[in-house]
Amino acid sequence: MSLPAAGMLKQYLEQRQASGQTHSLLRPGVLDRLRSAGKPTAPRAAEPHGTAPKADVAPQSSSALMEMPVAVPSRLPQKAAGILAVPGQTKVEKLSALAAMAEKSTQAKALCTLRDTMVFAVGNPDATIMLIGEAPGFEEERQREPFVGPAGQKLNGILKAMGLERSQVYISNICKFRPAMEGNQGTSNRAPTDNEMATCLSYVLTEIAIVAPQVIVALGGVACKGLGIGEGVMRLRGRFYDVLGVPTMVTYHPSYLLREEKMAGGGIRAKRECWEDMLKVMEKAGLSISEKQRSYFRQ
Repeated sequence: MSLPAAGMLKQYLEQRQASGQTHSLLRPGVLDRLRSAGKPTAPRAAEPHGTAPKADVAPQSSSALMEMPVAVPSRLPQKAAGILAVPGQTKVEKLSALAAMAEKSTQAKALCTLRDTMVFAVGNPDATIMLIGEAPGFEEERQREPFVGPAGQKLNGILKAMGLERSQVYISNICKFRPAMEGNQGTSNRAPTDNEMATCLSYVLTEIAIVAPQVIVALGGVACKGLGIGEGVMRLRGRFYDVLGVPTMVTYHPSYLLREEKMAGGGIRAKRECWEDMLKVMEKAGLSISEKQRSYFRQ
């Protein structure tokens, strides 16, 4: 097999991995040609958060398994271990199993900087739109559900303006545990660090693969950075980026909108820009947009 052909095979496996497929059938002799071409490399031990996709190889006499190392997409941090193998037949079963895995995460607990209560996700497993925030806060930890505090109420208002109910979308966070603070933390919150996000990233990537949304919304700079898109919401917002093959829009976190509302001008600029982003999300998801919706914040 030529090197370009091997590269095409790797790309194909990456696409299957992004869609949740973990095995591919190879014709007899392909494995030998791949090895002679220097691809793939020798099997590696599983990373802490998951393993590379595998290919079912069917030689003439027997079948065997080989590991196909797949490079992490450029839009994802190099620490990303990839998509996890999760038991279950339906999306609900797989997400439930994934939540149980996240709750017992030894990597997250080993940091000793995250609190014990895991807050996984909420919403429709068959949603066309997936929203990813940063980390649970006080209210989220108390109710064990993302976006239920003031920022959650703001997000609900945005969804309502889009003609959606909270139950119609899928809402998650880039970090599954509330970041801890020294002393009596009370209701105080902080953003997760890079290491804290990295320990939870495989769970988020696996959620994306299971839910398979048509579009993702990265809410705020923390989610944007955690997904490997970059830093600087004002610079990156307004256009789509690729995360596991899913178009991903960067926009403001609802907490930022709430802060801007208290400033001079009532945060009209930020709210208008956020709504422009959401209109693009609606178009990408195939939702109908009324003239009234298009005219929101129009001068």
